Amino acid sequence: MAEKILMPRLSDTMTEGVIAAWHKNVGDPVKKGDLLAEIETDKATMELESYKDGVLLHRGAEQGGKLQVNDLLAIVGDKGEDVSGLIGGNGKAASDKPQAAGKEEKAEAKQPETGNHPPATKTPPAVEKVDISKMDEVVLMPRLSDTMTEGVIASWQKNVGDEVKKGDILAEIETDKATMELESYKDGKLLYQGAKAGEKIAVNDLLAIIGKEGFDVNKVVNTAKGDGSTEAAAPAETKEETAAPQPEAAPEQQMVNEGRILASPLAKKLAEEKGIDLKYVKGSGDNGRITKADIDNYEAPAASDKLQTAEQPQAVEVKPQEAVPVKQTQAAVATTSYGKEAFEEIPVSQMRKTIARRLSESMFTAPHFYLTMSIDMGACVAARKHINEISPVKISFNDMVLKAVAVALKQHPKVNSSWLGDKIRINKHVSIGVAVAVDEGLLVPVVRFADTKQLSQIAIEVKSLAEKAKNKKLQPAEWEGSTFTISNLGMFGIDEFTAIINPPDACILAVGGISQVPVVKNGALVPGNIMKVTLSCDHRIVDGATGAAFLQTLKRLLEEPLMMLV
Repeated sequence: MAEKILMPRLSDTMTEGVIAAWHKNVGDPVKKGDLLAEIETDKATMELESYKDGVLLHRGAEQGGKLQVNDLLAIVGDKGEDVSGLIGGNGKAASDKPQAAGKEEKAEAKQPETGNHPPATKTPPAVEKVDISKMDEVVLMPRLSDTMTEGVIASWQKNVGDEVKKGDILAEIETDKATMELESYKDGKLLYQGAKAGEKIAVNDLLAIIGKEGFDVNKVVNTAKGDGSTEAAAPAETKEETAAPQPEAAPEQQMVNEGRILASPLAKKLAEEKGIDLKYVKGSGDNGRITKADIDNYEAPAASDKLQTAEQPQAVEVKPQEAVPVKQTQAAVATTSYGKEAFEEIPVSQMRKTIARRLSESMFTAPHFYLTMSIDMGACVAARKHINEISPVKISFNDMVLKAVAVALKQHPKVNSSWLGDKIRINKHVSIGVAVAVDEGLLVPVVRFADTKQLSQIAIEVKSLAEKAKNKKLQPAEWEGSTFTISNLGMFGIDEFTAIINPPDACILAVGGISQVPVVKNGALVPGNIMKVTLSCDHRIVDGATGAAFLQTLKRLLEEPLMMLV
């Protein structure tokens, strides 16, 4: 029977491959392990082997052609076989359905023997269609932020069977920006939980069922899931476990290859990793070519098994007077590995996913340009000292920068704009997002109407928002609606850097630390307190002269801080 070969993912970043060369033509016989083609990926040109016997009946692209990962690359089958039904689409066409249907019929016929599925599962589906979103008992995963696509159950506060009252906390949901409490909006009993703690649920998927005893939970769950694929997976896993072959004693090692050894690059790599000498591996490909399957099926010689299981003390005892032969020593050194690759993989959090997606969109859709300016903060240093003597809260340099930016934005409304695709919104109000580093990434709580607030008000609000962000207690209203963003890394010893714009804002200001450096004033070299700022601008909205004018105003306000109080 004809079988499709799809374009494989030959590297971790590969999305498409180029046919560098075909080694088989349509009509050529193909054996398992034969070299079909050379595929050029984003990292290397690699050889692709056939994993079945037959005749090459179709090629998805000619030499030099591109195919996406999982597109139809080739079809191998019996000579003269009709493959027109398999060609088309991306290799996942509906032409597979007749075969799949046949398999389902066979599986259905054998189902009573397994005993895994009760007869009730064979009842025909109900004619009526249930819209669970309109049922009072159903709780769907809500969209708890403007960018949320799925949520993770951080913890359940109620268990199945517990009584629930309106206003009770059902669960804590981890979104892409914070962990939020979900309250029940009705009274009843918790009859069903859609996921366990730590599991993900997409927005609008079934989260919970709250109702009275006797409510048909199965009907709602089956409607939400659509099929019983998760139940069918269990027997397959059991069969796979029981079918796992036990290792057998390896035969004596015999040399089967001499001189030049034919082997695929992948087979060579696997052999090197496993410490297998290709001289002792029999190839099943063309002209005795060694393939990946040959390496996978190769059994280590009996001597190595004995070496691993030997525990007798006399087997490892070495007498002082006995010298170790030179040849044996060299062989041992040659096969010894002196390093070990080690890594740890952690799942990507919802917050990290959203940061990656939004910043990638910003960087690759908004044409960034950068303007850097040095500002003498000497006057701010002196003013801050006096302000903190009378202020009810401690004022930071970041608070002073935020206030100066707010005042400057009122004078340069284009910098305070938003890109909305088919239109530009020039904001009359000033709401400044302040980037806050948290364990899992970056959150940007917003100080609203910052131009109307005093320094002490800004200081209190920024401190409160930063605390909430670090404790994952921010609410949507506290991170949405910024018109401009500030990212300050000065407290980490960073002199200057560039930041990626937080869409849909037109600009973001990257603030470095204050450095004591020599400066020239009135023709004399004196110590100065210099801070560098870099404005990242979206060139679709802000031009160079507009951004430069904004920085000049900001510089004037920070070098003469009394001006921002007028």
